[in-house]
Formats: sequence, C-alpha cells, structure tokens
Amino acid sequence: MAANAGTDVRTAKTSIPPIDLALQGGGSHGAFTWGVLDRILEEEAIEIDGISGTSAGAMNAAVLAAGMARGGRQTARDMLTAFWRKTSEAARFSPLKRGPLERITGDWSLDNSPAFLAMDIMARMVSPYSLGGIAGNPLRDLLAEIIHFPDLADGPIKLFITATNVHTGQGRVFRKHEITVDVLLASACLPSMFQAIEIDGVPYWDGGYAGNPTMTPLVRECDSHDTLIVQINPVERLETPKTAREIASRLNEISFNAQLLKELRMIALLRRVVDPGHGEARQWKEMRLHRITSDIMVTLGHSSKLNAEWDFLQMLFEEGRRAAIAFGQAHLADVGVRSTFDIDQLVEDV
Repeated sequence: MAANAGTDVRTAKTSIPPIDLALQGGGSHGAFTWGVLDRILEEEAIEIDGISGTSAGAMNAAVLAAGMARGGRQTARDMLTAFWRKTSEAARFSPLKRGPLERITGDWSLDNSPAFLAMDIMARMVSPYSLGGIAGNPLRDLLAEIIHFPDLADGPIKLFITATNVHTGQGRVFRKHEITVDVLLASACLPSMFQAIEIDGVPYWDGGYAGNPTMTPLVRECDSHDTLIVQINPVERLETPKTAREIASRLNEISFNAQLLKELRMIALLRRVVDPGHGEARQWKEMRLHRITSDIMVTLGHSSKLNAEWDFLQMLFEEGRRAAIAFGQAHLADVGVRSTFDIDQLVEDV
C-alpha cells in the first residue's frame, strides 16, 4: 500500500494472501478508516475476504461491500466518498459547530460549543424516549440512498456487523444476508442520543459495548489468516484525566476498547495452548494480526466524534491514507508470513 509513496505494492510482493478487516466505531473519527480503505482499494493485489465492523466501522464495511458487489473497487471508493460527503452535508445545518476560537487555533473539538454543552447535559438528564421519537437518526435515509442492501447478500465479501442486545447485554453478530438499514443503525445506536433499534422485537444499542469490532467470526468463518485491525479509539493515554469532561471521554474510550482487548487476549491465550493439528484450533493458531492506527487519534477528544465538518472529515481521510501507506511500506511483506501486531504483550500485562 505504498504506491503513492514511490513503491508499488505489486513489486514489493508478487503474491499477497487475502486479508480480513476489523473496523472500529467512533463517530466522525470513522473518516480515518475511510482513508485507510480508500488506499487499500487502490491495490488490485489486495483481496478482502471478510470485514467485521461496529458503529462507524459497520457503515464503512457495508458501503465498501455494497460498492464491491455493485461495480468493484472504484465503485466502492466512490460510494465511500459519497457516504462521508453526504454525512457532512446532512450536518450542515446542525447546531453542533466549532466556535471561532477553535477554528482559529485548529482545535477540532466541540468542547466549547453551546449546542454540544446543552446536548451533553440533556443526555445525562433526559431520555431519548422523553422526546417522543423526534430524535430520529439522520443516517437512516442516507444509508437507504447509498446502499442497495440485496447487493450485500450477493457480494463477494463476508460481513459481520455487531450490535448489543439491550436485554442481555450480549453482542449479536449479523451476517451479510441479515443486514438492513436497521442493523446498521442498531450497531451505531448510542442510548443517550437515540431510542433502541428493534430488530425482530429485540432492542439493540451500539455494538461497541459488546465488540468493537468482533473478531471471532473472522477466524471461524473466513478463509484468510491475516486480519488487519483499523483502530481509531486510543488504548493508552499518558495524561491522567482530571476534568469531568476528560474523565467522561476516557471512560468512553476504555469501555469501547474493552471487548476488543478481551478478545485479543483470548486469541493470544488460545494460540499458546491449542493443539494446532487441525480444525478450528489450527485456524486460531495460524491467525496473523496487523494494525493500522495513528497518533493523531490521541489528540482528538470525545466531542470531536460529533464534528461532521467536511474539513475535519477530509483531514482524517488523508491521515488514514498516510497511515495505510506507512503500514504498506513497513509491513506489506509480512502479510501471509507473520503477525506485526504483538498481542502476546496483552497477556503479559494482565
């Protein structure tokens, strides 16, 4: 993935095994993942076997898969661009805007936005059910416009979209033939902002509470042995949060990373103890993990996940492309050979 940096991926390695993608959620920060996917789709040599996505990762996954089914790589790139452009346009008249000082200083957060402050207070005091259903999700019509959902069932990419069952607290993974607008909205349903999305009479909230994203089906149901995690929620921060807003932001990051870290620890332990001779045990043993992330995500606060300004989304898109290029330059030759994301350290840290 380094053609734009002077090295063609096809000359770096003559044969690249198929890969799976694991896409985290994170509101507007999902535009970083859009940039990563855009760069991957440029390379004919890289075949995507399956994608697991949650929240914004679910949106990116479904749009990409629908585009691949409809017309191939360029169609997928165009549809991803259209999705994020229309998302920004839909928020054009939203009161959630940066103030003049933030624009001057280049601060992408909404921390001082009167609308964000009011919404933050209301979210702690007023249930979305008290609003009588007026808090509809603006993404509903947009998703229905962008994605022709029968394409997902017929397409070549396996899809796994996670939502959280409100009654049980367990995650449900929807496969490509089950995915609808409601499934995608359920995967991104923040309970402080939206009423739960009911599917077959069961209410669902954001999938990030149960798996962000869910890794297991990529091992059990995909042929690829290489999984690329696109991580947009920082795992570590060096500063101790002290203000109420900083504490809430860090709690959000910890909770939305917890299930992913738990699954990765489980994978690391399984790889140590299973007999790699055959069947599913062999699949766990042979799984190779890679990760794309960026230091810039650590600089972005929780409130910026609601910032849909086109300039912000474009900045994240370009950062995603840069991160994908850097990964390609450093690790493309490792795909199909070894893991480049050391999850064994997660076990040592327990």
